[in-house]
Amino acid sequence: MRRGPLQAGEKVQFTDRKSNKITDQLMPGGSTQTSHGLILHDDVIGSLEGSVVTSVTAKREAQINAEHPERDAGKPWKGTRAIGGWQFTVMRPRLADYVLSMPRGAQIMYPKDIAQVIQLGDIRTGMRVLESGAGSGAMSLNLLDAVGPDGQVTTIELRPEFARVAEANATLYYGARPQWWTLLVGDFDSRAAGLPEHWFDRIVLDMLDPWNRLDAAWRVLAPGGVLTAYVTTTTQISRLAEALRESGHWTEPQIMETLERNWKAQGLAIRPDHQMIGHTGFLVVARAMAPGVDALRKQDRATKDTTSDIDALSPQERERMWEDLELRDISDRKLRKVLRDLDTQVRAVQADHTPSQPDDATAQATGPAMGD
Repeated sequence: MRRGPLQAGEKVQFTDRKSNKITDQLMPGGSTQTSHGLILHDDVIGSLEGSVVTSVTAKREAQINAEHPERDAGKPWKGTRAIGGWQFTVMRPRLADYVLSMPRGAQIMYPKDIAQVIQLGDIRTGMRVLESGAGSGAMSLNLLDAVGPDGQVTTIELRPEFARVAEANATLYYGARPQWWTLLVGDFDSRAAGLPEHWFDRIVLDMLDPWNRLDAAWRVLAPGGVLTAYVTTTTQISRLAEALRESGHWTEPQIMETLERNWKAQGLAIRPDHQMIGHTGFLVVARAMAPGVDALRKQDRATKDTTSDIDALSPQERERMWEDLELRDISDRKLRKVLRDLDTQVRAVQADHTPSQPDDATAQATGPAMGD
């Protein structure tokens, strides 16, 4: 935790009056380009969080591509970037702000999903957490922050270049590489095989095929431990949920997604923002059963079939399996009642739309008059 005056080498966040944010690293003699001039880092170093800094005017020619000025011919806004006099509030970035602005090697998990992983996965101080897939380090940073120095985070990353990106982002955020973080490079199955059995309290899987890693995950997870998997498609949900049920080592999976929408408030004018962060991924949460104990399973109704693909069946197979494929059973007695009610309603509609026939007296009275 960093407190006190801002120091060189720290990441800071500049926010203007329109809530536009820029995150940059303070460097002696350095500067940050904004849409309204330059922020000189020497004006920021040594100040306290919550201070206000004013941008300075830069050389207009410095905003134009020196090697290919023709590329900026149709970009008059680039010239205005040199005009200073714009004020910015200076703060240390929150962790959520940092993960959205840090250099990325792979797509990161959004803060709204990370928060759910921490909460639903019940990840707390002092726990031992195994993570699969470091990516750019967004989830790793939050896990490290959640367990603290008294805990232990072990991350297995398949690609060495992604591991380097995650490690660098963690070092920049904490100021040094966290000592309670073990970063392993390699395949999850082979790396997990060398880990002690039932030692971890929590496991977080962020990979394309988590259903193929369930046996390795259960071997290293303590009984009662929580498995949280992050997937992005409904097909992945289906395969993972069925694999969890078939293994017998996991409780009934809980599946959810989180949608985020900001609101604007100005006096009594309260309205939602026009844009929102909608679907980014699904979370699948399950808990590990004790060795030798099978998980309890919910009994589905016999009339429901959630696995057969009716479009893949032949007409003969459809006929034989029709009763199993129906989502709702109906008795013959109820069906006859429904048909009687429908016949009554149809006759009533037909009667309302049948043109009336004039009687003989009316025809005699109206006939001559029309003839005249």
